[in-house]
Amino acid sequence: MPKIAVLPGDGIGPEVTQETVKVLKVAAERFALSLVFEEGLLGGSAIDATGSPLPKETVRLCKESDAILFGAVGGPKWDALSTPIRPERGLLNLRRELSLYANLRPAKVFAALIDASPLKRAVVEGADILVVRELIGGIYYGDPKGIEKTPEGERAVDTCIYTTHEVKRIAEVAFQAALKRRRKVTSVDKANVMATSELWRGVVREVAEAYPEVTLEHMYSDNCAMQLVRDPKQFDVIVADNLFGDLLSDEAAMIVGSIGLLPSASLGTGTGLYEPVHGSAPDIAGKDLANPLAAILSAAMLLRYSLDHDEAARAVERAVEEVLHQGYRTIDIAQTGTKQISTKRMGDLVAEALAKG
Repeated sequence: MPKIAVLPGDGIGPEVTQETVKVLKVAAERFALSLVFEEGLLGGSAIDATGSPLPKETVRLCKESDAILFGAVGGPKWDALSTPIRPERGLLNLRRELSLYANLRPAKVFAALIDASPLKRAVVEGADILVVRELIGGIYYGDPKGIEKTPEGERAVDTCIYTTHEVKRIAEVAFQAALKRRRKVTSVDKANVMATSELWRGVVREVAEAYPEVTLEHMYSDNCAMQLVRDPKQFDVIVADNLFGDLLSDEAAMIVGSIGLLPSASLGTGTGLYEPVHGSAPDIAGKDLANPLAAILSAAMLLRYSLDHDEAARAVERAVEEVLHQGYRTIDIAQTGTKQISTKRMGDLVAEALAKG
């Protein structure tokens, strides 16, 4: 029986995760999947309970599971903590502990939500992008890192490091994904000013030689940010390092109308981790206002990539589309003429649509 580690985390994490587990249970019943769920602590909730953002018990649970469903971490309550014990560090350390080096973030415009995008219909209609982000290297992890005092004041250092091996394996993920899509990869870097980007561009070019059926283009990160707004339909698969991938995938989220709509999968050599792209949104936590669709769509990715059940994944995605087509919206995507509903109600409606098929 596949075991799913559930890490609700902080803020709205527990709310959206609860609705996602509800949907997964319906999927399990419909497709005869005997899923087992076990909760663990991560982030601020883990700090409160154990003093650590990533308890050893959580690491054990994740390594023993077939997939991980994660909510969100962080909040003002823990902002004053030092970097090594902040909630976000727990997630970063878990990614590294499981060698989850590839983050897949699809950004697809739903037909029912075109008018929710801040961009014109003609610009976004039909946009379907997959951002492949390197997840456990680069400036977020490099050493030395920190703030030190000098006679002239404080001095802060962040170090960006990439190796040939790290770039090659994430490029392989991007090209493999492109083979199943529209066969185009846009590699994002700043090779005009950064040594790591020079290496990145060269290695990606070498990997591309093994994929002659895939078109490769290189694009500077600032230009890519502009092009995403100007003409998002030009992109198929975007592959980027940890920093650029983080920024560009959040920008892609707004193209589709709300960051509350974007799922993600973190894959590598360990147990796959699935999470909504959005943060913990402490300002609306506990108010039954959060959009659970990104978390629910992350569960669809879990079914597809970790449980190898594409039929169930597509059924979840169709259920989400059906509910949106019926005009139901959480507050972040509500518009005149739509039916605004709560977090729990959205979860119920998706589960009902999934059960009906």
